[in-house]
Amino acid sequence: MRKIVFLTGTRADFGKIKSLILALESHPEFEPYIFVTGMHLLEQYGYTVIEIERCEFSNIHTFLNHTDEATMDLTLAKTIQGFSEYIKDVQPDLIVVHGDRVEALAGAIVGSLNNILVAHIEGGEVSGTVDELIRHSVSKMSHIHYVSNDLAKQRLLQMGEIEASIKVIGSPDLDIMCSEGLPLIEEVKDYYDIPFDNYAIAMFHPVTTEYDNMATYAENFVSALLADDTNYVVVFPNNDLGSARILEAYNAFVGNPRFRVFPSIRFEYFLILLKHAQFIIGNSSAGIREAPYYDVPTINIGTRQANRSALSQIIQVDYSVDAIVEGLHKKPEYRLDHTPIEFGAGNSAQLFLESVKDSVTWSINKQKQFVDFDR
Repeated sequence: MRKIVFLTGTRADFGKIKSLILALESHPEFEPYIFVTGMHLLEQYGYTVIEIERCEFSNIHTFLNHTDEATMDLTLAKTIQGFSEYIKDVQPDLIVVHGDRVEALAGAIVGSLNNILVAHIEGGEVSGTVDELIRHSVSKMSHIHYVSNDLAKQRLLQMGEIEASIKVIGSPDLDIMCSEGLPLIEEVKDYYDIPFDNYAIAMFHPVTTEYDNMATYAENFVSALLADDTNYVVVFPNNDLGSARILEAYNAFVGNPRFRVFPSIRFEYFLILLKHAQFIIGNSSAGIREAPYYDVPTINIGTRQANRSALSQIIQVDYSVDAIVEGLHKKPEYRLDHTPIEFGAGNSAQLFLESVKDSVTWSINKQKQFVDFDR
């Protein structure tokens, strides 16, 4: 039986890997383990390890890696130490990491330096922030790549990765989005005490490379929402450098009946809230990835999603109050005409399972070689 360790540090990456873990949990050839760290263990952000525990997975291990939002490098170092000790105990055959967080980088470093195969979910994507540097670094430290689309595959080939190591499986959260087991909107509203018949979702994350301006950007965002007449479900940002400034700006929502503010929302419940929202505003990847599948308009603010997939119907605005307000005025004028097929077909877990059952996957050389383009 092969041991596969999944590393998760945020509510977002757990939503991406949950279906993959479920595919292995009951399979006789595999024994999945989950290393839970990062935001999951912070009460300020909802202590979302509870959501993982509710899944009743067999092997869950928690590790508190947080230092401070201003010391991401120290958080990386602490995660490397904790994860290194963990994998020496478990001795896994494969480590699976997702995306562009420091936790993923720690997992890839520990795996590659301990001669353990590392698989990276959703590599080969681009953005306009330091997250892109982390994502590409994780890809270079990984041996197997499970990507969302052919464009991501081409970028990894451009980075010198071996084609046989790249598998296009789509975005795994679509498995959950397409499932029939999601709750009803009435159940979600009742659970979170959301009284609105109509509402929008607001999610605004820090951009670490623009830290000096984050207080102003957050205040502009809040001012624009307060000037609007829409009801809002607001979800806390991630805990990167600058998050404290966003949370401070959110104090202006306190006592305003048009706003319900949450540290975190259970992934399946968030999907249903998104599906029934009038629109989503902010700079979350949910506006670029998940919202289009539900035909929900997006007002994307600033640079955080720069260079990522952006359909023509997604309104892009800068950080100024006037630009955000103008975007809000445009919101009733557009809806998507069709569902874009860019991030898979909702069968990522099946494709992932087929891959890890294939002996070719396990024969991939841990000693990586850079592949030059033919000239």
